[in-house]
Amino acid sequence: MQHQTMPGKVAVISGSCSGIGAAIAKELSSRGVHVVINYPIPSLVTQAESVVSSLPTSGIAVEADISTTTGPAHLIAAAVSVYGKIDILVNNAALAINLPLEEQTLSHWDHLVNLNGRGPFLLTQAALPQLSRGSRIINIVSASSRGAPPGQTIYAGTKGMLDSFTRCWAKELPPKYGCTVNTVSPGPTRTAGFADAGEEAMRLLQPILNQTPVGSRMAEPEEIAYAVAILCEDRASWINGVHLHANGGLLID
Repeated sequence: MQHQTMPGKVAVISGSCSGIGAAIAKELSSRGVHVVINYPIPSLVTQAESVVSSLPTSGIAVEADISTTTGPAHLIAAAVSVYGKIDILVNNAALAINLPLEEQTLSHWDHLVNLNGRGPFLLTQAALPQLSRGSRIINIVSASSRGAPPGQTIYAGTKGMLDSFTRCWAKELPPKYGCTVNTVSPGPTRTAGFADAGEEAMRLLQPILNQTPVGSRMAEPEEIAYAVAILCEDRASWINGVHLHANGGLLID
């Protein structure tokens, strides 16, 4: 077992019953962190509980739809009711829609803006009074925030919003709450979402992957999780306001 460098700390990770969120949960738990797993709808409870049962430390699964006005506060309240504090907040829950601009609708706008933008805004607001000294806020953004491809008007815009949140919060919040605020920005990552996109989508994606200097492939969720964990360590206390690209050099800015 990995040496536990953060024993007894508590992490809340939105959207963590699968994919990158679940990988972050497992990485932090391997370092001694108690993890609050979040899932948005009742049908995902078994998946969320499976993640909890795989953790080497204690954890809980909380149903909370981060795209609603009440879900973020509910998630934080449930975490505090069990653990009494929050040391790490990871704003991970997000949705992507890839369509030509002409085909993107107001419904798409509402879904993406409410989850990807308003969700982290409300979740972080709710968490602030519960943050311990030396806490970490990590926003999971995207390479699309600074290198948006065609078809991602709304998605890239919401990730740009979260990128800007990081810049603002990194200046505003540490003096008040003793925290740091940073961003981890993945590129294409091998998750269920990409798998469900189908062979044709992967065929179209491959030329982009071929431009990645480190290797012509997608990232593994565990590689993104490691980048998050680095920023959560005590020794990362002087890292604040960083946009950490975890995309193999696909985007360098």
